[in-house]
Amino acid sequence: MAERTGEAQRTGTDERRLRKVARVVLLDPQDRILLLHGFEPDDPSSTWWFTPGGGLEDGESREQAALRELAEETGITDARLGPLLWRRVCSFPFAGRRWDQDEWYYLCRTRQTEARTGGGLTELERRSVAGLRWWTAEELAAATEPVYPTRLAELLRTLLAEGPPSAPVILETERV
Repeated sequence: MAERTGEAQRTGTDERRLRKVARVVLLDPQDRILLLHGFEPDDPSSTWWFTPGGGLEDGESREQAALRELAEETGITDARLGPLLWRRVCSFPFAGRRWDQDEWYYLCRTRQTEARTGGGLTELERRSVAGLRWWTAEELAAATEPVYPTRLAELLRTLLAEGPPSAPVILETERV
């Protein structure tokens, strides 16, 4: 979520800035997934759940960004980064601007289930992250608030049943 660098990519005749983002599908030993609870800074009633992660810093690889963002947003540093699972392009309004992102989702495993928000959050994240929690696949499927990516419950069930895909799955573009 933090405001960081991006890259220009051509899409048809429009040139947009797509922010490079690394996200983490963090699973604990019980196969629960850790999600952050976000909200619109100017409208705390507008809430959703999302995976840890954020934009790449200068010279940083996606893998480095995934582990850095995980530590900053959750305090979890004992994590093993696995394969790239999914990729998606998304566009959404947040904090008074439109965010266009190229997101890569990495599988990550941890035994460290004590997590906390706060320490490494950016100013914008401090104003828009309410907390975090571990979810079972069943709890995620029954979630009543929006979850991003929108097919996360289905994707998690498939991941747990079949294991990581042999090549990254390209998710549909999401525009809110």
